[in-house]
Amino acid sequence: MKKPGLLVEVSRNVAWITFNRPEVLNALNGDIVDGITETLANIAEDRSIRGVVIKGAGRSFSAGGDIQAMSQVTPNMVHDYVGQLNQAVLAMKRLAVPIVAQVHGFCVGAGFNLALACDLIVAADTAQFMMSFVQVGLISDGGGMYFLPRLVGTHKAKELLFLGDPISAMTARELGIVNRMVPEPDLQKEVEQLMDRFVRGPGLAIGQMKLLADKAMVSSLEEMLLVEQTTQPKMVASADHQEGVRAFLEKRPPRFQGQ
Repeated sequence: MKKPGLLVEVSRNVAWITFNRPEVLNALNGDIVDGITETLANIAEDRSIRGVVIKGAGRSFSAGGDIQAMSQVTPNMVHDYVGQLNQAVLAMKRLAVPIVAQVHGFCVGAGFNLALACDLIVAADTAQFMMSFVQVGLISDGGGMYFLPRLVGTHKAKELLFLGDPISAMTARELGIVNRMVPEPDLQKEVEQLMDRFVRGPGLAIGQMKLLADKAMVSSLEEMLLVEQTTQPKMVASADHQEGVRAFLEKRPPRFQGQ
């Protein structure tokens, strides 16, 4: 499936979403962000999809906002565009399926923030991350003001935001931004192996843990204990739980169906 600025392919129960503007290092625009929202809405209706990967074509994940286009936009146009970006981020966080960012090359600005909106980031050792907004007199959008301080702490987030300096994949890993870092030639294989684990895993439980882990960031202990208490009975009633128990008793690997 091809959308403006995006390629979407489903293979072995995994949806691969590729930013496809390699001539501008996958700079983001309204077509791309609307395409993300629409694609994730379709995925939400497809019970067979057990994982999503977001990646970039060509030399980079994404260079962030399209600087060439910025010279022609008005404040009202930016308001509407950030609204589109917000809808894409919310669709990512509401999808009860794990989303992995496969990052190589530059991961900059709003592209960086879309990676932060994913559930895991797997990066090539040569990748570069940068909160570049300050260089053009903007604040971070696309959820960056929310995600970054929660990942790295307020003071470190301010340093990255105020200065806009690039950081290496190694530094991003040390800060807890990147989950896994591998040599660039091994990046695709690493992500494929990770997605195979999601496909074989209990998709219903993994999806609920994704949603609850995000909910915990803005909830009290009492609220989360209650959510756990009300959610766990639903998990016990699931086919995946029954299969997991049978597999354990029969001393064999479970065959989860995501139900």
